[in-house]
Amino acid sequence: MGKFEHDAREMLRLVGGKENIAALSHCVTRMRFTLVDPNVADVPAIEALKATKGSFTQAGQFQVIIGNEVGDFYDEFVAVSGITGVSKDEAKAIAAKQGNPLQRLMGSIAEVFAPLIPAIITGGLILGFRNVLGDMPYFGPDGTATLASMSVFWNGVNHFLWLIGEAVFHLGIPVGICWSVTRKMGGTEMLGIIMGLTLVSAQLLNAYAVAGATAETWEQYSWNFGFAQVHMVGYQAQVIPAILAAITFNYLERIFKRITPSIVQMIVVPFCSILLGVMAAHFVLGPIGWTLGTGVSAIVNAGITGPAKVLFGAIFGGVYAPLVITGLHHMTNAIDLQLIADFGGTMLWPMIALSNIAQGSAVLGMIVLQRGDENAEQVNIPACISCYLGVTEPAIFGVNLKYMFPFYSAMIGSAIAGCLSCAMGCTANAIGVGGIPGILAMQPQSMLRYALCMLIVLVVPFLLTFTIGKRRGIDRDAQATAAAAKLAK
Repeated sequence: MGKFEHDAREMLRLVGGKENIAALSHCVTRMRFTLVDPNVADVPAIEALKATKGSFTQAGQFQVIIGNEVGDFYDEFVAVSGITGVSKDEAKAIAAKQGNPLQRLMGSIAEVFAPLIPAIITGGLILGFRNVLGDMPYFGPDGTATLASMSVFWNGVNHFLWLIGEAVFHLGIPVGICWSVTRKMGGTEMLGIIMGLTLVSAQLLNAYAVAGATAETWEQYSWNFGFAQVHMVGYQAQVIPAILAAITFNYLERIFKRITPSIVQMIVVPFCSILLGVMAAHFVLGPIGWTLGTGVSAIVNAGITGPAKVLFGAIFGGVYAPLVITGLHHMTNAIDLQLIADFGGTMLWPMIALSNIAQGSAVLGMIVLQRGDENAEQVNIPACISCYLGVTEPAIFGVNLKYMFPFYSAMIGSAIAGCLSCAMGCTANAIGVGGIPGILAMQPQSMLRYALCMLIVLVVPFLLTFTIGKRRGIDRDAQATAAAAKLAK
């Protein structure tokens, strides 16, 4: 009998058997089930299994936390169940069909932005390093110079790094979105990339120069068709125009595939779909998307910077973690990117990074309370580390929601820090760098203020969790569990 064979058989029974599993996959630490009827699963009994560290449901998937040995558990589960696993993308696609319309919409947004996250994180770090090199006047004899101004080498590095930063945020976002949407919709991915490139071509007037354009500028940057003129506008860093353009292109490609004889599809479909798609993007969808995106960012920016900004910060800081539970947090990526494009920075992302840290600090309180309990430590310690690096799901679902009071403690700390962050105008140049490293994404003038906010989410959730847990006897329970484990050995 394998190490996990007994628990694998029990889990199969407790989730409702083979016939109740629509799809099965696993990630680094979790088994991911897409269940035909989620209500059949006996969650308390599943969590009581020796191999299980917790469970949660998100985006239509029932996820069971196993830990670092999840690969071995998965292999034994497949062996005892006879179920052939699918890829994570396939499992997500099956699960997405089971949610309500809002959940499906948020799931679609998540799937579009998920492949872009590594690039966004890289771009955020690059801009963070450029902050240190070129925008922090804290060096030199009088403490007013930047590293780039003092050194030819660091000035060269600063200029070189912009090659990557520009590629990610100015050019890569629209192109990446068009590719990702096309990939999700099953279209021709290379044509999706071409669609994105037509939005950021060097032939177009850069989006950042549109506000200062004059009549003479538009004479140079216009397509003159005789009966009409169309401004040649670039959509660098724009999110909504790219989404609208990509969706339209993919529907056009589907239509032409359906109506074109197979013998000439290779010529007609790509030519007609990309030509009409680009025309729609620049003549109609681009201006509409630009207006929508500007409107959304203006509304959010008014909340962040307006008279009620302190209240906005407290509310957003407090409710961001619950948004993660519902999956609605995925929409903030698009809003953040639009804020950066329109205002040169975002005050939303700092609060998101602070919320990540707060959840990690609550788990840190549980680590102290449950020290000695090996089963708890296997979940708590990795969850805390991942939170401090910007990934909150293991902490939220594996620890904090299990006991609830750590989750509320983190929300309180995050609300206080969010309130202070908005009051002090903490602004990030980029997104993607979450948790403690998020300070690198802050604008130089915001770094010290943000550090104060970080101190709040490091201390307040930890103290609240530790104090409440102490009163509830969490530490005594952990000591009893540890002592029982020693006796069993």
